[in-house]
Amino acid sequence: MDEMWSFVESKQHQRWLWHAIDHQTGKVLAYVLATHEDSALKQLQQLLAPFSIQRFYTDSWGAYLRLLDEQHHTVGKANTQRIERKHLTLRTRIKRLARKTICFSKTEKMHDTVIGLFINRHEFGRAV
Repeated sequence: MDEMWSFVESKQHQRWLWHAIDHQTGKVLAYVLATHEDSALKQLQQLLAPFSIQRFYTDSWGAYLRLLDEQHHTVGKANTQRIERKHLTLRTRIKRLARKTICFSKTEKMHDTVIGLFINRHEFGRAV
């Protein structure tokens, strides 16, 4: 699991894409667009519950340390390389996620819709 930031209207109004991928295949299992708070990770955990995941690999951000059972949680960049690569691909393909861009959303609804449509089409193979 990992998260990446973008913004809506101004850089002070950050929006975070939280997502989880299968460690073996690299396929996206679930995602949440929200703030950078514990509640977003709780939403992601609810979406992941049907998968009965036994091991989580994350960086050392506080919410992961607070909310994930340490017996099933491994911290470190060695196991998050694949999801970090997905971040780069997303930033390249969706200009709204680029760090320095003139292409940005003016509303959260439009921001979430554009990113959600892209993920549903390219990660889940859904026709949109």
